[in-house]
Amino acid sequence: MDRPERNELGNWKAPVVNSDERLQSILEDLERSEAALRAVGRGDTAHLVSLAVLELRMRLNGISDEELKALCEEMTPESDRSAEQQDDAKSSVTPRRRPLLRVVK
Repeated sequence: MDRPERNELGNWKAPVVNSDERLQSILEDLERSEAALRAVGRGDTAHLVSLAVLELRMRLNGISDEELKALCEEMTPESDRSAEQQDDAKSSVTPRRRPLLRVVK
């Protein structure tokens, strides 16, 4: 059973019952945590939290992994994609790249 929590003003908040409402509440907590981590210079940890934020936003908005991948491919310039395909052909091991999308409020 969910227990009440305190809000920013110290008042008690009622537990969230609806699944989407609960996820939205968690999303807000994660966004605050990400901002706090960046404020104290923990950019790598904040980046990991931002991935959780992205996953929750996708779930809440009904966006599949395939749809996100298609969006990334559309946003990547053709020259970058052809160069990447050539690099893939040269090497079976590719270096890990930073995500192309950044979560924005």
